[in-house]
Amino acid sequence: MGDPVSSVAYAIEAALRALHGDLLLLLPTLAVVLGIIALVSVNYPQLYARFPEGGGDAPAAGKAFGEAWAFVPLGALIVDYTLTITISVAAAASAVIAYLPGLEPQRVPLALVLLFLVAGLTWFGHGGRTVFAAMTIGFIVVGTAVILIGLFAPDSYGHAPLRSHDTRWPPVAVLLAFPVAMALATGVEAPSSAIAQLGQLDDQGRRRFGRITLWLMLAIVIWLTAGLTVLAVRLHVGIPPANSTQVSEIARVAVGDGGLFASFQVTTALLLLAAASSSLQAGPGLLKALSGGGHGLGILPEPLGRANRHHTPYWSVVVFMLVSAALVVAAGGHEQQLVLFYAVAVFLAFLSGLLAMSRFFRAEGRRRLLTASVLGAGAVTLTLGLNLARGYPIASLAAALAIAAGLWRVWIRAGRPSGVTEAERLAELETPLPTPDASPASSSSPAPG
Repeated sequence: MGDPVSSVAYAIEAALRALHGDLLLLLPTLAVVLGIIALVSVNYPQLYARFPEGGGDAPAAGKAFGEAWAFVPLGALIVDYTLTITISVAAAASAVIAYLPGLEPQRVPLALVLLFLVAGLTWFGHGGRTVFAAMTIGFIVVGTAVILIGLFAPDSYGHAPLRSHDTRWPPVAVLLAFPVAMALATGVEAPSSAIAQLGQLDDQGRRRFGRITLWLMLAIVIWLTAGLTVLAVRLHVGIPPANSTQVSEIARVAVGDGGLFASFQVTTALLLLAAASSSLQAGPGLLKALSGGGHGLGILPEPLGRANRHHTPYWSVVVFMLVSAALVVAAGGHEQQLVLFYAVAVFLAFLSGLLAMSRFFRAEGRRRLLTASVLGAGAVTLTLGLNLARGYPIASLAAALAIAAGLWRVWIRAGRPSGVTEAERLAELETPLPTPDASPASSSSPAPG
């Protein structure tokens, strides 16, 4: 849950910046965001039912349109993992700076140190990630305390006006702003991959685990996002100064500068590092599954699959670390400079999965599920279109499609080894991977529900 929950730390501010500081429009904007996330989430239990071994959008696209189409969501996920790492460490640095403003001149070095720290802990595999995973619970507890105190605290307001000088018609302003905050949606697909780790459960158990995790994750994201957004409006907390963040200012105004504020900043930073850690496991794991090392599928160079005794593919970790470091430097360590690129790649993966599910449901005559998947695909397409209309985010789409095309070409050269649709599932396993010529496990039969 670390990925979507941690997005709360910067997505609300991203929406407010897109609204030019108009606090009165912040609630309807985030309501649209959460509504679309809920609509997309409704479809994912059907993925768990159909692919209980895990894997998410890639096996769905491969089964519906042909194995080669699995590379589209895989390319999108590689870009998404890279941006998650980059934005998370930059936002963690911002959380530290909000508590210690004197570190503002060292923003980029601080973000790089945090990146290298998380990458180093990745060496210890899932054991290292477990240390950070506990911070998700810590953030939920502390964030809930901040929200409850802020809702019932005596009047203590910030200085931002409720209305900005934005002259756009409010519905148009909301329409243009909500796609930026769709960074909250990243991670919705995580349970569909995580269930691959649950070898001790049967198919029904993995389906149940996936559904429970998804709905609990959605409830937590809605609670934290709605609660902090209401506080922002109630307490008049607008666009923050350069050495702070909006959620930090919300907490500061709500609870003061005491111990609870310090706890909020610490748990925020550690949660963001947890999200980076998760992607530094999943991304390199995906490259390992596609590589010729570690008995992967054999379409990427063998060194990318070499792993230590903790099953960490260290050269793949280095690749993600270096690319993320370059992006941190390019963005000056500011996560808000990168959020605009965020809700593009992951939405390409969503679209692949939703279109695949629509095809399944249409063939099976399941009209209600077909309606839900078509509506979800429409909402995702709208979000993609509005984000791409901003111009710069097209770089994320281009990168995802270029990676997909590159993987497809090396797959052709390697003789089209089977198992591509299983890559995302295999990325989550700590056991040795099957050999490239092994037939993928059958995961295409639909299940009830």
